[in-house]
Amino acid sequence: MTLTYLPQELIRKKRDGLVLTDAEITFMVQGITSGQLSDAQLGAFAMVVFQRGMTMAERITLTKQMMHSGKVLSWQKLDLDGPVVDKHSTGGVGDKVSLMLGPIVAACGAYVPMISGRGLGHTGGTLDKFDSIPGYNAYPDEDLFKSLVKRVGCAIIGQTAELAPADQRLYATRDVTATVESIDLITASILSKKLAAGLDALVMDVKTGNGAFAAEMSMAQELSQSISQVATGAGVPTRCLITDMDQVLGRNVGNAVEMAECIDFLLNPTQADPRLLDITIELAAHMLDISGVTGSLDVARDKASAALNKGHAAQVFADMVVGLGGPADLLEKPAHYLPQAPMVKPIVATQAGYVSAMDVRGIGLSLVSLKAGRSKADDAIDYAVGLSDMVQMGDYIEQGQALAVAHVRTDEQLDLVNQQLPSLIQLAPEVPAAQALVKEFYQA
Repeated sequence: MTLTYLPQELIRKKRDGLVLTDAEITFMVQGITSGQLSDAQLGAFAMVVFQRGMTMAERITLTKQMMHSGKVLSWQKLDLDGPVVDKHSTGGVGDKVSLMLGPIVAACGAYVPMISGRGLGHTGGTLDKFDSIPGYNAYPDEDLFKSLVKRVGCAIIGQTAELAPADQRLYATRDVTATVESIDLITASILSKKLAAGLDALVMDVKTGNGAFAAEMSMAQELSQSISQVATGAGVPTRCLITDMDQVLGRNVGNAVEMAECIDFLLNPTQADPRLLDITIELAAHMLDISGVTGSLDVARDKASAALNKGHAAQVFADMVVGLGGPADLLEKPAHYLPQAPMVKPIVATQAGYVSAMDVRGIGLSLVSLKAGRSKADDAIDYAVGLSDMVQMGDYIEQGQALAVAHVRTDEQLDLVNQQLPSLIQLAPEVPAAQALVKEFYQA
């Protein structure tokens, strides 16, 4: 006989600081998925979890039940000859690491079914960058997705309605009830989607700094510990790296310009931005290490670097793009296919000095105002606009030298960037202290 509960009594129980049982959490998740839990009840549930928190056991149960609220992919019938592993980032400005990382790890013998999201707020989304490629189908059917992962080693797609539907409804509710910043709910949201992909292992890139969701190091630490413990408790070994987001990652920000940077990175790795190269290889090494492809991080770093430098990762990327409907010669002629803004103009410094600080969140929001990102989920995006050739922390800039190159459509947009960008990048007479790119990592 199925045990049933009154949702309001479970909300009251959590409101009073008590622990919900596995059966009670299962009931609530089933109600979220079926619609039997009303919007008002779901909002109240999100708020009491936000205010009262959950134990680690409750988080694990919530995550597992949300993961099983829809389809859970299985790779057993494909008889893969390597582990299935993925990476997720909490988001940043200029964070295009996934675009190169998936192909690098696949070129090393692992399989990467990467289910990614779109940007919202000041951070960019992996899928938006791929949408700048004409013909690229981010929502293939399951058979195509699986066959492409087996044949190529990597496929980067979007979340379908079949994967973790409870999370889709809960996230939409959190977004409008001021309950997004709950470690418990963030953990369950991220992991329910990722674990539904049938992974053997997962690496998390938890960003911290003024351009990150977890702006404070303490929040990044709490989130990393939660994710690593919950995912491992749910049966998927997970390692969390806390990485710096106090400056733009890479040289380009925007959708098509970041895709162009990705292609150049894969084809000319020796010319890549050093920080972008370092974090990509480091995350690849952790993916290869935790999934058992290599026996140590040092060996994994060498393997990932070789896959990149020998062009194997570029070939995986090209094969993936073709397999999902994109042009066969994208790597040879990216400018022919990627949207191009009609105006490409430098934004110059009004004084001289060393780049000592960036308002990374402000830079991201300025791009949202140019329609390179979204302020709400149904906003249309202009894939061509963005910034390229951005200065990096520690660079010395002369007065009149370019801080970045703006890719815009109108004089009004150019004026806006000229007004905003110089105030978002601080120049000082002294070289700033270098910041660690990877600050800490956790594995339960």
